[in-house]
Amino acid sequence: MLIRFRCDPALLGHIPPPVPARAALPDWLRDMPARAASELHGGPVRTVKTCPPFVDAMAHGFVIPLPCDVTVAGGRLSWNWDLPEPALPSHPRSPLSFHAPAQVEGSPFHRADCAMVKFNSFWTVELEPGWSLFATHPANREDLPFRLLTGLVDADRFTAVGILFPAQWKDPGFSGVLPRGTPVAQCFPVPRTPLALDVGPLDAAGCDAFEATAHALLSAPGTYRRRHRARRGRSGVAGEVAPQGGEVEP
Repeated sequence: MLIRFRCDPALLGHIPPPVPARAALPDWLRDMPARAASELHGGPVRTVKTCPPFVDAMAHGFVIPLPCDVTVAGGRLSWNWDLPEPALPSHPRSPLSFHAPAQVEGSPFHRADCAMVKFNSFWTVELEPGWSLFATHPANREDLPFRLLTGLVDADRFTAVGILFPAQWKDPGFSGVLPRGTPVAQCFPVPRTPLALDVGPLDAAGCDAFEATAHALLSAPGTYRRRHRARRGRSGVAGEVAPQGGEVEP
């Protein structure tokens, strides 16, 4: 799957590019222990750091990075960004703007104490024909002070301008700096092929496989990783793009 990203000619080299999600895993995932004491179990248990589905979800697709540091203090968001003048007059210059709260009235995102922000995009995204872009909050990133609204964009047809990413600023008491490169959205291509759902009971072979697999999962840790998890290739980025951060292998 080739994904093309393009930016304003005057901004190339001044804004961070999208990166594979695997290259943007958070420090807390690397730093957390693989095992922790559990009063419920009376001994140590494995943490989500060793759970392949948990980590694979965080490493799937690519992320759109925040293009500059954003300072949050006293309910105000500000930035000091030495950005060149874009070549395109209609191109945004601020990393984010705001949505009117009424746009989410009647939904769980409408709260009197939470603003609705909009992360501006500095990259266009072009997918192969027949594919759409699923954009959502970075997986398992509850540490971020915002919550992105999930969207699906037909990015094989909508390719001329960048995709905007609306979000609820869920932590009105947050104070600090969101650093340049913070994942704003996690994205991955999905096919627009209609689904055919086949629903029914397990046959005899399926029942045997169920029992054998359940027994293996309960008797030996790491069964899913060793027997069922597909090996994932590394996402490549054309051009001189260095991944940010490291990675976690469960």
